[in-house]
Amino acid sequence: MKAVKIVKPDDLKIIDMEKPAIDERDNVLVKIRAAGICGSDVGIYHGKNAAATYPRVIGHEMVGDVVEIGGGVTKFKVGDRVIIDQVTACGHCYACRKGRPNVCADLQVRGVHIDGGYREYMAVPESDCYRLPDSLSYEDAVMIEPTTIAVQACSRAQVTFEDDVLIIGAGALGSSILRIVRLYHPRKIIVADIEEGKLKEALEHGATDVIDSRTEDVAERAHQLTDGYGPTVVIDAACFKGSFLTACQCAGNAGRVITMGFGVDPDEINQFVITSKELDVRGSRLQNRRFQTVIDLIGQGQIDLNGSISHRFYFQDAQKAFDFNDTHDPSIRKIVLTFD
Repeated sequence: MKAVKIVKPDDLKIIDMEKPAIDERDNVLVKIRAAGICGSDVGIYHGKNAAATYPRVIGHEMVGDVVEIGGGVTKFKVGDRVIIDQVTACGHCYACRKGRPNVCADLQVRGVHIDGGYREYMAVPESDCYRLPDSLSYEDAVMIEPTTIAVQACSRAQVTFEDDVLIIGAGALGSSILRIVRLYHPRKIIVADIEEGKLKEALEHGATDVIDSRTEDVAERAHQLTDGYGPTVVIDAACFKGSFLTACQCAGNAGRVITMGFGVDPDEINQFVITSKELDVRGSRLQNRRFQTVIDLIGQGQIDLNGSISHRFYFQDAQKAFDFNDTHDPSIRKIVLTFD
Protein backbone atom coordinates (compact mmCIF):
# COMPACT_ATOMS: atom_id res chain seq x y z
CA MET A 1 0.00 0.00 0.00
CA LYS A 2 1.02 3.63 -0.42
CA ALA A 3 1.78 6.04 2.42
CA VAL A 4 3.08 9.57 2.99
CA LYS A 5 6.27 9.58 5.03
CA ILE A 6 8.32 12.46 6.38
CA VAL A 7 11.82 10.99 6.11
CA LYS A 8 13.37 14.01 7.81
CA PRO A 9 12.36 17.66 8.09
CA ASP A 10 11.33 19.09 4.70
CA ASP A 11 11.70 15.68 3.04
CA LEU A 12 8.30 14.19 2.13
CA LYS A 13 8.05 10.97 0.15
CA ILE A 14 5.30 8.70 -1.15
CA ILE A 15 6.40 5.22 -0.15
CA ASP A 16 5.30 1.62 -0.43
CA MET A 17 4.77 -0.16 2.86
CA GLU A 18 3.28 -3.47 3.91
CA LYS A 19 -0.48 -3.52 4.38
CA PRO A 20 -1.17 -4.18 8.08
CA ALA A 21 -2.88 -7.32 9.29
CA ILE A 22 -5.20 -7.48 12.27
CA ASP A 23 -4.10 -9.36 15.36
CA GLU A 24 -5.27 -9.90 18.93
CA ARG A 25 -4.58 -6.29 19.92
CA ASP A 26 -5.07 -4.37 16.67
CA ASN A 27 -8.28 -6.17 15.84
CA VAL A 28 -9.96 -3.72 13.43
CA LEU A 29 -8.66 -3.01 9.93
CA VAL A 30 -9.68 0.39 8.60
CA LYS A 31 -9.43 1.57 5.00
CA ILE A 32 -8.59 5.28 5.27
CA ARG A 33 -10.90 7.58 3.29
CA ALA A 34 -9.75 11.02 4.42
CA ALA A 35 -7.14 12.59 6.69
CA GLY A 36 -6.69 16.20 7.70
CA ILE A 37 -3.60 18.39 7.63
CA CYS A 38 -3.13 19.92 11.07
CA GLY A 39 -0.72 22.59 12.23
CA SER A 40 1.22 19.90 14.09
CA ASP A 41 1.57 17.90 10.85
CA VAL A 42 3.03 21.01 9.24
CA GLY A 43 5.34 21.37 12.23
CA ILE A 44 6.57 17.79 11.82
CA TYR A 45 7.12 18.35 8.10
CA HIS A 46 9.23 21.44 8.79
CA GLY A 47 11.04 20.01 11.83
CA LYS A 48 9.28 22.37 14.25
CA ASN A 49 7.44 19.80 16.37
CA ALA A 50 9.58 18.86 19.37
CA ALA A 51 7.56 15.70 20.05
CA ALA A 52 8.00 14.06 16.65
CA THR A 53 10.38 11.28 15.71
CA TYR A 54 11.64 10.51 12.20
CA PRO A 55 11.12 8.91 9.77
CA ARG A 56 7.36 9.01 10.28
CA VAL A 57 4.12 8.35 8.44
CA ILE A 58 2.23 11.38 9.72
CA GLY A 59 -1.48 12.15 10.06
CA HIS A 60 -3.63 11.97 13.18
CA GLU A 61 -7.00 13.16 11.87
CA MET A 62 -8.11 10.01 10.06
CA VAL A 63 -11.44 8.50 9.11
CA GLY A 64 -12.38 5.46 7.07
CA ASP A 65 -14.31 2.22 6.70
CA VAL A 66 -14.00 -0.96 8.72
CA VAL A 67 -13.03 -3.64 6.20
CA GLU A 68 -12.07 -6.50 8.52
CA ILE A 69 -12.62 -7.38 12.18
CA GLY A 70 -11.00 -9.91 14.47
CA GLY A 71 -12.49 -12.35 16.91
CA GLY A 72 -14.12 -10.75 19.92
CA VAL A 73 -14.93 -7.45 18.22
CA THR A 74 -18.42 -6.46 19.35
CA LYS A 75 -18.78 -2.71 18.68
CA PHE A 76 -18.22 -2.70 14.92
CA LYS A 77 -19.00 -4.62 11.78
CA VAL A 78 -17.52 -4.53 8.29
CA GLY A 79 -18.76 -1.44 6.50
CA ASP A 80 -18.99 0.83 9.55
CA ARG A 81 -17.59 4.33 9.08
CA VAL A 82 -15.20 5.26 11.89
CA ILE A 83 -12.77 7.84 13.18
CA ILE A 84 -9.61 6.70 14.95
CA ASP A 85 -8.34 8.08 18.26
CA GLN A 86 -4.75 9.27 17.89
CA VAL A 87 -3.76 8.76 21.54
CA THR A 88 -2.20 5.54 22.86
CA ALA A 89 -1.20 5.31 26.52
CA CYS A 90 0.33 2.85 28.98
CA GLY A 91 -2.62 2.88 31.40
CA HIS A 92 -0.61 2.66 34.62
CA CYS A 93 1.66 5.73 35.03
CA TYR A 94 0.73 8.66 37.31
CA ALA A 95 -1.01 10.60 34.53
CA CYS A 96 -2.99 7.56 33.41
CA ARG A 97 -4.00 6.74 36.99
CA LYS A 98 -5.23 10.33 37.31
CA GLY A 99 -7.42 9.90 34.24
CA ARG A 100 -5.17 11.91 31.92
CA PRO A 101 -3.84 9.42 29.35
CA ASN A 102 -3.33 12.26 26.86
CA VAL A 103 -0.17 13.13 28.82
CA CYS A 104 0.87 9.56 29.62
CA ALA A 105 4.54 9.22 30.58
CA ASP A 106 4.90 6.76 27.69
CA LEU A 107 2.53 8.61 25.35
CA GLN A 108 2.60 7.48 21.73
CA VAL A 109 0.55 9.54 19.32
CA ARG A 110 -0.33 8.13 15.95
CA GLY A 111 1.35 10.26 13.32
CA VAL A 112 3.88 11.69 15.78
CA HIS A 113 5.66 8.92 17.71
CA ILE A 114 4.21 5.97 15.77
CA ASP A 115 2.92 5.80 12.21
CA GLY A 116 -0.32 7.61 11.56
CA GLY A 117 -3.10 7.96 9.05
CA TYR A 118 -1.53 9.14 5.80
CA ARG A 119 -1.69 5.60 4.43
CA GLU A 120 -4.28 3.42 2.81
CA TYR A 121 -4.95 1.04 5.71
CA MET A 122 -4.53 1.02 9.50
CA ALA A 123 -4.99 -1.80 12.01
CA VAL A 124 -6.07 -0.48 15.41
CA PRO A 125 -7.78 -1.70 18.60
CA GLU A 126 -11.57 -1.68 18.60
CA SER A 127 -11.46 0.64 21.63
CA ASP A 128 -9.75 3.35 19.56
CA CYS A 129 -12.56 3.57 16.98
CA TYR A 130 -15.72 5.66 17.09
CA ARG A 131 -18.66 5.39 14.73
CA LEU A 132 -19.16 8.44 12.50
CA PRO A 133 -22.47 10.31 12.41
CA ASP A 134 -24.43 9.61 9.23
CA SER A 135 -24.82 13.37 8.74
CA LEU A 136 -21.12 13.88 7.95
CA SER A 137 -19.12 13.09 4.83
CA TYR A 138 -15.73 11.47 5.33
CA GLU A 139 -14.05 14.79 4.62
CA ASP A 140 -16.09 16.85 7.06
CA ALA A 141 -15.81 14.08 9.67
CA VAL A 142 -12.07 14.78 9.79
CA MET A 143 -13.06 17.89 11.80
CA ILE A 144 -14.24 15.76 14.71
CA GLU A 145 -10.63 15.36 15.89
CA PRO A 146 -9.80 19.11 15.95
CA THR A 147 -13.09 19.64 17.77
CA THR A 148 -12.00 17.18 20.46
CA ILE A 149 -8.90 19.35 20.93
CA ALA A 150 -11.20 22.35 21.42
CA VAL A 151 -13.32 20.47 23.95
CA GLN A 152 -10.15 19.57 25.85
CA ALA A 153 -8.94 23.18 25.85
CA CYS A 154 -12.27 24.48 27.16
CA SER A 155 -12.28 21.80 29.83
CA ARG A 156 -8.77 22.80 30.92
CA ALA A 157 -9.90 26.44 30.96
CA GLN A 158 -13.00 25.61 33.03
CA VAL A 159 -15.05 28.04 30.96
CA THR A 160 -18.33 29.20 32.56
CA PHE A 161 -21.08 31.70 31.76
CA GLU A 162 -19.30 34.25 34.01
CA ASP A 163 -16.21 34.40 31.83
CA ASP A 164 -15.00 36.80 29.18
CA VAL A 165 -13.04 34.62 26.77
CA LEU A 166 -10.30 35.73 24.37
CA ILE A 167 -9.20 33.35 21.61
CA ILE A 168 -5.92 34.36 20.00
CA GLY A 169 -5.95 33.02 16.44
CA ALA A 170 -8.89 32.37 14.11
CA GLY A 171 -7.41 29.57 12.01
CA ALA A 172 -8.62 25.97 12.03
CA LEU A 173 -7.83 25.52 15.74
CA GLY A 174 -9.23 28.87 16.83
CA SER A 175 -12.40 28.30 14.82
CA SER A 176 -12.90 24.91 16.48
CA ILE A 177 -12.41 26.46 19.91
CA LEU A 178 -14.93 29.20 19.10
CA ARG A 179 -17.43 26.51 18.10
CA ILE A 180 -17.15 24.93 21.57
CA VAL A 181 -16.70 28.07 23.70
CA ARG A 182 -20.05 29.47 22.59
CA LEU A 183 -21.80 26.39 24.04
CA TYR A 184 -20.85 27.68 27.50
CA HIS A 185 -22.57 31.04 26.82
CA PRO A 186 -19.83 33.21 28.33
CA ARG A 187 -20.43 36.95 28.68
CA LYS A 188 -18.06 37.78 25.84
CA ILE A 189 -16.16 35.83 23.19
CA ILE A 190 -13.36 37.91 21.69
CA VAL A 191 -11.29 36.66 18.76
CA ALA A 192 -7.96 38.20 17.69
CA ASP A 193 -6.32 37.56 14.33
CA ILE A 194 -4.44 39.28 11.51
CA GLU A 195 -6.82 38.24 8.72
CA GLU A 196 -9.87 40.41 8.14
CA GLY A 197 -11.75 37.56 6.47
CA LYS A 198 -11.22 35.24 9.41
CA LEU A 199 -12.37 37.92 11.85
CA LYS A 200 -15.53 38.41 9.81
CA GLU A 201 -16.20 34.68 9.92
CA ALA A 202 -15.60 34.66 13.68
CA LEU A 203 -18.35 37.25 14.13
CA GLU A 204 -20.66 35.20 11.93
CA HIS A 205 -19.97 32.10 14.05
CA GLY A 206 -20.55 33.48 17.51
CA ALA A 207 -17.79 35.91 18.51
CA THR A 208 -19.14 39.01 20.22
CA ASP A 209 -16.06 41.11 19.38
CA VAL A 210 -12.92 40.85 17.28
CA ILE A 211 -9.46 42.42 17.43
CA ASP A 212 -7.40 43.07 14.32
CA SER A 213 -3.94 42.45 15.71
CA ARG A 214 -2.30 44.08 12.68
CA THR A 215 -3.68 47.48 13.61
CA GLU A 216 -4.70 47.21 17.27
CA ASP A 217 -2.81 46.54 20.49
CA VAL A 218 -4.35 43.22 21.51
CA ALA A 219 -3.88 43.59 25.27
CA GLU A 220 -5.12 47.17 25.33
CA ARG A 221 -8.16 46.39 23.22
CA ALA A 222 -8.96 43.22 25.18
CA HIS A 223 -9.07 45.27 28.38
CA GLN A 224 -11.27 47.91 26.75
CA LEU A 225 -13.74 45.24 25.65
CA THR A 226 -13.97 43.84 29.19
CA ASP A 227 -14.53 47.13 31.03
CA GLY A 228 -10.86 47.41 31.91
CA TYR A 229 -10.58 44.07 33.72
CA GLY A 230 -9.20 41.81 31.00
CA PRO A 231 -10.52 38.47 29.79
CA THR A 232 -10.81 35.84 32.49
CA VAL A 233 -9.93 33.08 30.02
CA VAL A 234 -7.33 33.48 27.27
CA ILE A 235 -6.73 30.57 24.89
CA ASP A 236 -3.67 30.82 22.65
CA ALA A 237 -4.68 29.11 19.42
CA ALA A 238 -2.04 30.92 17.35
CA CYS A 239 1.08 29.81 19.22
CA PHE A 240 3.54 32.19 17.54
CA LYS A 241 6.60 33.81 19.04
CA GLY A 242 5.31 36.36 21.54
CA SER A 243 1.77 35.03 21.77
CA PHE A 244 2.21 33.58 25.27
CA LEU A 245 3.33 36.90 26.73
CA THR A 246 0.46 38.62 24.92
CA ALA A 247 -1.99 36.11 26.38
CA CYS A 248 -0.69 36.76 29.91
CA GLN A 249 -0.82 40.52 29.40
CA CYS A 250 -4.40 40.28 28.19
CA ALA A 251 -5.68 38.13 31.03
CA GLY A 252 -7.44 39.70 33.98
CA ASN A 253 -6.64 38.99 37.61
CA ALA A 254 -7.31 35.38 38.64
CA GLY A 255 -7.68 34.44 34.98
CA ARG A 256 -6.71 31.25 33.19
CA VAL A 257 -4.27 31.20 30.28
CA ILE A 258 -4.32 28.08 28.10
CA THR A 259 -1.26 27.22 26.00
CA MET A 260 -1.45 24.79 23.08
CA GLY A 261 1.77 25.31 21.14
CA PHE A 262 4.78 23.04 20.69
CA GLY A 263 7.41 25.60 19.79
CA VAL A 264 10.75 25.29 21.54
CA ASP A 265 12.38 28.55 20.47
CA PRO A 266 13.18 30.91 23.37
CA ASP A 267 10.53 33.55 23.94
CA GLU A 268 10.05 36.53 26.19
CA ILE A 269 8.09 36.12 29.42
CA ASN A 270 8.40 37.40 32.96
CA GLN A 271 7.11 36.14 36.27
CA PHE A 272 5.56 39.45 37.27
CA VAL A 273 2.83 39.28 34.62
CA ILE A 274 1.81 35.86 35.98
CA THR A 275 2.39 36.30 39.71
CA SER A 276 0.94 39.80 40.06
CA LYS A 277 -2.42 38.63 38.67
CA GLU A 278 -2.12 35.10 40.12
CA LEU A 279 -2.83 33.62 36.73
CA ASP A 280 -3.37 29.94 36.19
CA VAL A 281 -1.23 28.93 33.19
CA ARG A 282 -2.36 25.55 31.91
CA GLY A 283 -1.21 23.49 28.99
CA SER A 284 -3.79 21.67 26.91
CA ARG A 285 -2.50 18.75 24.89
CA LEU A 286 -4.37 16.54 22.46
CA GLN A 287 -7.65 15.29 23.94
CA ASN A 288 -8.75 13.05 26.75
CA ARG A 289 -11.34 10.59 25.40
CA ARG A 290 -13.40 13.43 23.89
CA PHE A 291 -14.48 11.76 20.63
CA GLN A 292 -17.84 10.50 21.86
CA THR A 293 -18.53 13.88 23.47
CA VAL A 294 -18.13 15.60 20.09
CA ILE A 295 -20.11 12.93 18.24
CA ASP A 296 -22.93 13.33 20.78
CA LEU A 297 -22.88 17.13 20.35
CA ILE A 298 -23.27 16.62 16.59
CA GLY A 299 -26.17 14.25 17.15
CA GLN A 300 -27.85 16.77 19.47
CA GLY A 301 -27.50 19.53 16.89
CA GLN A 302 -25.21 21.53 19.18
CA ILE A 303 -22.44 21.77 16.60
CA ASP A 304 -22.39 21.46 12.81
CA LEU A 305 -19.17 20.40 11.08
CA ASN A 306 -20.60 20.30 7.57
CA GLY A 307 -18.81 22.50 5.06
CA SER A 308 -15.70 22.90 7.22
CA ILE A 309 -13.19 21.89 4.53
CA SER A 310 -11.69 24.55 2.30
CA HIS A 311 -9.29 22.50 0.14
CA ARG A 312 -8.86 18.87 -0.92
CA PHE A 313 -5.86 17.01 -2.37
CA TYR A 314 -5.40 13.36 -3.30
CA PHE A 315 -3.08 11.86 -0.69
CA GLN A 316 -0.36 11.04 -3.24
CA ASP A 317 -0.30 14.78 -3.99
CA ALA A 318 0.57 15.52 -0.37
CA GLN A 319 3.64 17.54 -1.39
CA LYS A 320 1.39 19.90 -3.35
CA ALA A 321 -0.93 20.16 -0.35
CA PHE A 322 1.88 21.08 2.06
CA ASP A 323 3.38 23.52 -0.44
CA PHE A 324 0.00 25.19 -0.82
CA ASN A 325 -0.43 25.37 2.94
CA ASP A 326 2.94 27.12 3.17
CA THR A 327 1.62 29.93 0.96
CA HIS A 328 -0.65 30.97 3.85
CA ASP A 329 -3.34 31.77 1.34
CA PRO A 330 -6.12 33.53 3.29
CA SER A 331 -8.70 31.16 1.79
CA ILE A 332 -7.20 28.21 3.70
CA ARG A 333 -9.35 26.94 6.54
CA LYS A 334 -8.82 23.19 6.53
CA ILE A 335 -6.97 21.04 4.01
CA VAL A 336 -7.90 17.38 3.70
CA LEU A 337 -6.15 14.52 1.92
CA THR A 338 -8.54 12.09 0.21
CA PHE A 339 -7.84 8.45 -0.61
CA ASP A 340 -10.37 7.78 -3.38
